[in-house]
Amino acid sequence: MAAAPLIAPAHPGSYGARHLLAVFLLLGVSLAACGSLPGQTSDGTRPHTGDSGTRVLFIGNSYTFYNNLPGVFTTLAAAAGYEVTAEMAAPGGARLEDHANSPDIARPIRTGLWSHVVLQEQSQIPSVEQARQSQMFPAARRLAQEIRSSRAAVVFFPTWGRKEGWPENGMPDYVSMQAQISLGYRQIAREVKAIVAPVDIAWAGIARQHPEITLWQADGSHPTLQGTFLAAAVLVRTLYRTMPDARRLAVPLPPSQVSLLLQAAEKAASLPVP
Repeated sequence: MAAAPLIAPAHPGSYGARHLLAVFLLLGVSLAACGSLPGQTSDGTRPHTGDSGTRVLFIGNSYTFYNNLPGVFTTLAAAAGYEVTAEMAAPGGARLEDHANSPDIARPIRTGLWSHVVLQEQSQIPSVEQARQSQMFPAARRLAQEIRSSRAAVVFFPTWGRKEGWPENGMPDYVSMQAQISLGYRQIAREVKAIVAPVDIAWAGIARQHPEITLWQADGSHPTLQGTFLAAAVLVRTLYRTMPDARRLAVPLPPSQVSLLLQAAEKAASLPVP
């Protein structure tokens, strides 16, 4: 089991498988609607947004702490007009099962007065049916119950597939691995009536339409700053139903890339919930 994670503040300024497969192949074809608006939970309720500010807790691993995703999120939220405090529990390699078994997670969930808690599973587990049924889903159910008891909204952060897929497990490329990951997240989100921030769909859009933008680091797994920026933009659009004002952003990325990443985030978060 991973070491007990610590809750750390994030500082602004630092940096169905078949139809899902079709989404990633075609990129831009509308998904089958399920009766909910983007950003809504599957029971039709909307996330809490508040007036004077919100508090968001990120629970995950290195996909969250690389480039300080919560910090980039607060920066983009500020550019969208929202004052946000974000913290994270994201030790390398941590699974949702590790977090669900840790009293160091349960305690701050209960006492943190969060508006949203974002859940990110270890990057490979959601792509394998047996692993998600035996590990991801039971842990997600427990965490969702804990989060709801604290009156916060549950948000799933579907991550991206490996750049070269996972051939050893029958996923020979990124697209096939992404389809399985996305299916897993949406299955459990539908069950526990959670919000889904469609980072996976935005990532797929950029990967196919703008391969000149590097989303993966050299390891083919972790995000570049562009990848983290894209994930943060999707989260802002999903939770607050508005986009950052690019004129208010000072980020070390080319303006042309910022524009394309924001467009991809807006497009993905505006699609009907699959």
